Amino acid sequence: MRVDVYTPFLLSMLLAAVSPRVGRRVAPALAARVLAGAALVTAAATAWSLLLLAATLVSAAPPVVTDAREDGRPLPEPVPEAVAFAACALLLFMAHRFFRAARSEYLTRRALRLLCEGHPPDTELIVAASPIPKAFAIPGRAGSPGRILVTSAMLGALSAEERRVLLSHERAHLHHRHGRLCTVVILAGAVNPFLVPVRRTVVFLVERWADERAAAVVGDRACTARALARAALTAGCQEPSHGLGFTDRAVTRRIAALQTAPPPRLWGLAATVLALGALTALGTADATGDLVRLLAPILA
Repeated sequence: MRVDVYTPFLLSMLLAAVSPRVGRRVAPALAARVLAGAALVTAAATAWSLLLLAATLVSAAPPVVTDAREDGRPLPEPVPEAVAFAACALLLFMAHRFFRAARSEYLTRRALRLLCEGHPPDTELIVAASPIPKAFAIPGRAGSPGRILVTSAMLGALSAEERRVLLSHERAHLHHRHGRLCTVVILAGAVNPFLVPVRRTVVFLVERWADERAAAVVGDRACTARALARAALTAGCQEPSHGLGFTDRAVTRRIAALQTAPPPRLWGLAATVLALGALTALGTADATGDLVRLLAPILA
């Protein structure tokens, strides 16, 4: 347990280090999925490892110590008490971060859905009369595909073909449930701060994924890049929207990517990322077995 219980922390740092490279070299759809999956497993393994470290304090509980002394049994010390107390403090810190992130996600989704009130349930596109150029996807609830909210200023700035690009981009967000992927990595980054670079990479990749889908639908990568550039110039320097916005993230990098060939599906590199997530789970499982074997005699 002395080594295995710490593997999720080490591997989460390695995952954070390789995630930008994976994001650059692997097709966005594949990279976003594998990074989000690995982040989810790694965050869960990290939390469980801290719980295991905190559980070692059972051997220091006064009733357990008294019983062991009366029976003449030695007390195991899987980890130093200072480490176990530090794990308790980190668990509380992580729980606080997780609660704040989950609450923020919930309030954001609720606020976005309030914007759609008063429209028929089957309405996909909502055009808001506003001088502020904005366009973003609003994820739906279970069984609901969600909505696309576009302001009249944004539609007025784009040509007919560029509007098609914009709508295809936002439909890709809704169809592929990009909101869920973003929520997964946001919560994973809240549980394990080492995973914040993975969160940033995945949030960028879902935009790249939607760009590629829009380019495939329109059949013109140059037109897609032009639509993104025009929308970004029209929107100017604004705060990112709370939804999946067309011009919110790394527009320059996205335009540059659209001016080259689509990235390949490097399954080997993707499999390596998934292996990192699997290793964290295996390490935690081994640590759990070690702790059970150590504490079994004193809890019997």
